[in-house]
Amino acid sequence: MAGIEQPLPLSHRDDEHVPGHWLLARLGKRVLRPGGVELTRTLLARAGINGADVVELAPGLGRTAAEIIARNPRSYVGAEADPDAANLVRGVVAGQSSPVHTEVKVADAADTGLPEASADVVIGEAMLTMQGDTAKHAIVAEAARVLRPKGRYAIHELALTPDDLPEEVTSEVRQSLARAIKVNARPLTVAEWSQLLAGHGLVVEHVATAPMALLQPRRVLADEGLLGALQFGMNVLTQPDARKRVLMMRSTFRRHRDRLTAVAIIARKP
Repeated sequence: MAGIEQPLPLSHRDDEHVPGHWLLARLGKRVLRPGGVELTRTLLARAGINGADVVELAPGLGRTAAEIIARNPRSYVGAEADPDAANLVRGVVAGQSSPVHTEVKVADAADTGLPEASADVVIGEAMLTMQGDTAKHAIVAEAARVLRPKGRYAIHELALTPDDLPEEVTSEVRQSLARAIKVNARPLTVAEWSQLLAGHGLVVEHVATAPMALLQPRRVLADEGLLGALQFGMNVLTQPDARKRVLMMRSTFRRHRDRLTAVAIIARKP
């Protein structure tokens, strides 16, 4: 694929069975966060990156890693469980003309191996959503452990709305997402995301939301730029199996658009 020399994760799986976010990456999509690059930038602006020691959990393609490094942190560490994704991120950070000390290690988000109280900012995007309740708690606990006092945990996730959504509707939306993206996605309401963080001693300081419009043409253009959007569109049109999956994902997102939103939350460790 143009612009990517290292293999993508799960490159051995066919288009019908690969998780949706890696399918989109195969097709040339580089921004895979539910609120798009605009909500990512809102998150980073609030997180206080400049001069900070930053840890990013599950950096994926490295798109946000580049945004972080451009904001002049003191250091950047990416903890990525997939070795192929870790190699992609290493290539991205190595290509940044910056004096920032960087490291990308193969490590689970729930067990980074980093020292306690070693980071000012921990960032995670579009990854807690993909975890069950036990794993969600383990990852947030690890983020809290790694943070220094007054450090910030910044997340960008998919959320259900409104906060009082009936349980049967929550189950229906989650099941539809799982069928479409081939991942057992378990988004929470905005209130539940905040409660998850608070349950690990973190104090929520800022919440922002954006439409879940990942595959809408206007969002694709805003996130990928004109050339990137055209390349993505051409790849979708010329790859029938992938196109079927993409159309199913877009249909699912549109069907549940009144029940889905993207959320960015900044929480501080006291």
